[in-house]
Amino acid sequence: MPAPDTQGPTLDLRVERFPYHKPFRISGHVFAETAVLVATLSQGAHRGRGEGAGVYYLGDDAGHMLAEAERVRGAVEAGATRDDLQHLLPPGGARNALDCAFWELEAQQAGTPVWRLAGLDRPRPLRSTLTLGADTPEAMAAGALAIDRQAPVKLKLTGDLADDIARLAAVRAARPEAWIGVDANQGYAIETLRALLPVLVEHRIALLEQPLARGREADLDGLKRPLPFAADESAVTFADTAGLVGRFDVVNIKLDKCGGLTEGLAIARQARRLGLEVMVGNMMGTSLSMAPAYLLGQLCDVVDLDGPTFLARDRTPGVRYANGQIHCASDIWGA
Repeated sequence: MPAPDTQGPTLDLRVERFPYHKPFRISGHVFAETAVLVATLSQGAHRGRGEGAGVYYLGDDAGHMLAEAERVRGAVEAGATRDDLQHLLPPGGARNALDCAFWELEAQQAGTPVWRLAGLDRPRPLRSTLTLGADTPEAMAAGALAIDRQAPVKLKLTGDLADDIARLAAVRAARPEAWIGVDANQGYAIETLRALLPVLVEHRIALLEQPLARGREADLDGLKRPLPFAADESAVTFADTAGLVGRFDVVNIKLDKCGGLTEGLAIARQARRLGLEVMVGNMMGTSLSMAPAYLLGQLCDVVDLDGPTFLARDRTPGVRYANGQIHCASDIWGA
């Protein structure tokens, strides 16, 4: 990493709002827009940008992200580095925005893309899921038919067992050939989960994400997993990773949860050492959020980077979805 100047970069912070095409429902929440924190670091002719969408279930909203980033403005502008940032701020959307801005600034200063600085191979298009928010079975079946037929499908469940079973049956009937994963967003208890599992097997569901509430991980001890379980809310930071072994099979890394690409890469590599598979997800940001996560996705088994598909408008240039894949050009971020 380039040695910092005595005078650090100038930091610009702003909150931007991106409405959705239509409300998006998951277990316990309905969302109508994404509010993001955009951080820009400028130093001479070079500029780095990052975007944080926060972590809604931890109270990490736009106001909190902005306050956290402002809290470290003095240190950043005095010459703090990306390594320093990992100690100056806790994991969350503010650190994510600043961490990604540092990565892009360093890349421009070094005259090399972020992927090379991160020790990755040249990025390739990735097979990415497209998500259907929780709705009536009929609406979800219609949605499954309307999206790219080559893309994997992810369904949001609510924890209402009867309704979720109807949703699963309707979507599988509409898309008999599709890879389908489901995300319960903490909606189940262990008793209802036991009833759900045979239905997931019956409908050939490939992945179950976050069935139980964060903090209830021990309830999974001794439970036979007939399909892979992915930890999302149960796996916020690097420190959570080791505790997943024996209870989950996959860790879902989101840069907003862990606080940026720096920690995201560390989690992915630690998960591999522990024998876990790796997934990359998103908190519904714009293409500026997807671009660094796309680099992390190069190390992942499952990719869920469809946030911009829910937005009424995205940034230009933006990521592109075609033939079941996400394509992220170098001019979006990180060059």
